[in-house]
Amino acid sequence: MDIKTTLCGIELKNPVMPASGPLSGDDEKLLFLDSQKVGAVVTKTISVKAAVVPRPCIINEKDTVFNCELWSEYDYKKWKEEFLPNIGNKLSVPLIVSLGYSEEELEFLIPQFEEYADIFEISTHYCSTEMTVIEKTVRTIRKATKKPFLMKMSPHTPDPVMFAKTAKKNGANGIVIMNSLGPSLKVDLKNRKLLLGNEKGQVWASGNILKSLSLAMIRTVSQSVEDFDIVGTGGISNASDVLEFMLCGAKAVQVLSGALVNGKDIFGKIISALEPALTENGFDSIRDLLKTSVEPFSPKYLPQYPLVDVKRCTLCRLCERVCPYFAIKVMDSVSIDKDRCFGCGLCQSRCPVKAITGVW
Repeated sequence: MDIKTTLCGIELKNPVMPASGPLSGDDEKLLFLDSQKVGAVVTKTISVKAAVVPRPCIINEKDTVFNCELWSEYDYKKWKEEFLPNIGNKLSVPLIVSLGYSEEELEFLIPQFEEYADIFEISTHYCSTEMTVIEKTVRTIRKATKKPFLMKMSPHTPDPVMFAKTAKKNGANGIVIMNSLGPSLKVDLKNRKLLLGNEKGQVWASGNILKSLSLAMIRTVSQSVEDFDIVGTGGISNASDVLEFMLCGAKAVQVLSGALVNGKDIFGKIISALEPALTENGFDSIRDLLKTSVEPFSPKYLPQYPLVDVKRCTLCRLCERVCPYFAIKVMDSVSIDKDRCFGCGLCQSRCPVKAITGVW
């Protein structure tokens, strides 16, 4: 089965790549990622000066990764003179060089890495959300390179569609949606302190917490801006996640938190599971998937009441306990009070044995 995709006019053998971060922080790590058969590799974000990183800087709790790791702890010279030359001809996939942050820094940095990058990724995490600043920055980037480049958008961008349109109008080839969410805090209640962070105790959150936000932003942008490539990231940990992101409009995806939580071998696992996942969901290829649009939801304004399969139901009473409308009673069987039931769907989503249907 064909699982290739095309990003900025460059064919990728599959749509899975790492997101810029600790797993792509030097030449050895990039070569490891290449060995995982990813479609492309992405460097950690390089800036003029090396980041001074507070420790600890990464923790995982439930479905969230908290991170205050910043950009590369090596300055641009280390990347230009050592890491990227060391890769040489060893890399078998396209190289995306992530750079940041200000217009002045990018104007200086892009020529330093022009010979190495197949695509540039420009992080805007520490930049202004003002469109006039983004417009000027994108113009400067386009003047500095003939290579394709992607603008990476933060979740606090007030108008994602305007950001994408501004980026495209001024020369960008696509967009990465999205960066981590923050600032956030992680509190250690027992010891009355913050667990990690910068000098203000601030960290950034990623992982599954971002997935629904990222999907919504990707679909919104893809429906509003034509011929503009989107790379999706945020909460991807399996092949089904990849397909969901691409169904909503992404051409490729990036994975980081999934690897931090589940292990660095996640890339190979996701890629090997793509073909079965495509087949299971009725697609012939990645390109077939990309031609398919997700069906919009048609909201209803009158309730549809829960139906209970008595053969499946274990009388666990979870539906009764969670119902916010006090419409469910469980004794020897489950009874639904239709005068109280709002048709919200919570009971159906929470039933551990899938005994409740009919609400959607």
